[in-house]
Amino acid sequence: MNSVPTSTHRTVALVGAAGAGKTTLAEALLHRAGAIPRAGSVEQGTTVCDHEPEEIARGTTLGLSLAHLTWSPPGDIGECTLTLADTPGRSDFVGSVDVALAVSDVAVVVVSAVDGVTAGTRFVWTAAGAAGVPRIVVITQEDKARADFHRVLGELRAAFGEQLWPLELPLGEEQDFHGIADVLSEQALEYDADGSHHEAPMPADAEAEEHRMHLDVTEEIVSHDDEQLEAYLEGNEPSPAELERTLAREVASGGAVPVVVCSGLTGTGVDRVLDLICELSPSSLEREARIVVGGAGKSKNDTDAGTGGGGTGAASTVGGAELRVAPNPDGEPLVHVFRTVADPFVGQVSMLKVLSGVLRPSDRLHNATTGADERIHGLFQLRGAEHLQVGALRAGEVGAVAKLTGSPSGTLLWSRPTGTARPAPLPTRPAVFAVSLTPATQSDDEKMSTALGRLVAEDPTLIIDRAADQTILRGLGDMHVEVAVERLARVFGVHVTTAPAPVAYRETIAGSADVEGKLKKQSGGHGQFAVVQLRVSPLPPGGGFEFVDKVVGGSVPRTYIPAVEKGARDALAGGGPQGHPVVDVRVELYDGKSHSVDSSEMAFRTAASIGVKAALAEAGTVMLEPVSIVTVTVPAELQGTVLTDLSGRRGRVSATETADDGRARVVASVPEAELARYVLDLRSMTGGQAELTITPDRYMKVPNGARA
Repeated sequence: MNSVPTSTHRTVALVGAAGAGKTTLAEALLHRAGAIPRAGSVEQGTTVCDHEPEEIARGTTLGLSLAHLTWSPPGDIGECTLTLADTPGRSDFVGSVDVALAVSDVAVVVVSAVDGVTAGTRFVWTAAGAAGVPRIVVITQEDKARADFHRVLGELRAAFGEQLWPLELPLGEEQDFHGIADVLSEQALEYDADGSHHEAPMPADAEAEEHRMHLDVTEEIVSHDDEQLEAYLEGNEPSPAELERTLAREVASGGAVPVVVCSGLTGTGVDRVLDLICELSPSSLEREARIVVGGAGKSKNDTDAGTGGGGTGAASTVGGAELRVAPNPDGEPLVHVFRTVADPFVGQVSMLKVLSGVLRPSDRLHNATTGADERIHGLFQLRGAEHLQVGALRAGEVGAVAKLTGSPSGTLLWSRPTGTARPAPLPTRPAVFAVSLTPATQSDDEKMSTALGRLVAEDPTLIIDRAADQTILRGLGDMHVEVAVERLARVFGVHVTTAPAPVAYRETIAGSADVEGKLKKQSGGHGQFAVVQLRVSPLPPGGGFEFVDKVVGGSVPRTYIPAVEKGARDALAGGGPQGHPVVDVRVELYDGKSHSVDSSEMAFRTAASIGVKAALAEAGTVMLEPVSIVTVTVPAELQGTVLTDLSGRRGRVSATETADDGRARVVASVPEAELARYVLDLRSMTGGQAELTITPDRYMKVPNGARA
């Protein structure tokens, strides 16, 4: 199976809220295009895109899945290939949405005709805009009870502006949804059981509304083209094909967002969705990529990115600068590895997009991000879990390859043997939920570190922390972490038990203390002797550790002073009287004694540790707790609920403001001890309408009576 010309290819991110029908729509698109013999069901776990066991068990999408198809729309466009990128709708897995948008040519925002605009809809709309990806809105589930196209269209325009232009009206609604009215051509399309359609007379109850909408949309479109506007004002209305060409330019620039309607279950309107994606969205050759280059400056043979000079421009500027890369099929190979997945049967599968040039089997490339050298063992396009072998991937196309062991998610491959580069950074998504991991057996313990590394290579939104003797797994929500633990067992064979992550308390010395640390041992042969005089005192919050050498007269030889500092650090790291690491401490060495034979670095290190521990015991310590900045964005009517709850968590509100979309944004400082289940409680109290970020900020003293 050979790759087709890139000019007809589009990578399509299916984004939207959980339950909006993205996976069902993907299934309908694949079936209507003839890529699969029958449409599967999310409820039965038989869909192409939700093929992982964790997804089937939960009946929801948990990761990014690709599905290749071919479609021939009417007109002179010719055959069009699409790579659907089905994404999760739950906030726990927004990292997959960011990745999909980073490599897509268009975002299809899927909105339920029943649920309308939700927090999930707002999130993906904003994410697509931030990524600079054109948008098309598909209102799905029009066949369901309580479906209301007009209500949802009104919600969309109220939330996102009047640039949303409806190109279709539903004929019938709920169980009576049987066709669509094409606003541009003013044709009624009745659908048959197999998903095909035929023209029919426009129903009388839809005729007036359809014509009014036709005039509104036509005027909007021609206002963006001087020649069309002049002809329109003279009474010559452009043809539907001419209107679509102008509309396509507006879609690519972000000036217009078409709105269409369909049912993924009945197939009504699905072929029109395929038509309009091909007709209105930019092709892969029209979308530049962004990379960040580090290293050498421009050489005389390099050409700037996007100039069409045959090179990627990937070394055309000084380190750290962002470059735009034109998808030039004749340029040198540049490949973005955007997601890796550990497959228990074929090993690691790397999803990739060719940004420039042509990628072929047996090519040898250098990873410009990690420094690894890679050989392309075989190329394929994905249709869920199915691998479709291809002879090459050209600029703009998306595919996959197995066994790129040195190329984790978010790296670049190129043909140059040296130099550094990486993809443009994705949005930062701070972790909001954490658990501690305990290996079930000694064998699991031995394999856990490597397995966790591979897990994070798959999903960089997961974070591994190690606190003392505990391993902490942090993610974007409870399900995110839960699924990661399940994959750890199923894919990597590492079984763990989980518990709430411990709060990383610290201690600091309560006051100053002058102490002596002394070590004197004699057990035959050389003894051990060291005496240090220390003054230990607190530093301001955030001061960390400060060591000061005030020795005069050589009472402590210069060669032993670094050992004294190491001993002080050992004592602080080992914990204070309350069992937690000690921070914000100044240790001053001002005197001591040594022996010409029995003194050593180890003796002074031990004496310093003894002295610091004595100071902590004498002066006492104060408990410190970590505090995070919590930002919650909710509908304005829920602001009071959030404020009351934060107050009960010892939160200190620093700002309340109105976001650009009219929602309320609350910013507060909250102790970490109060946030263990906050993401779960917040979803419950707001019905899932809240957006949350938690950012570690500082340590503060634990107030009397607070739990610690």
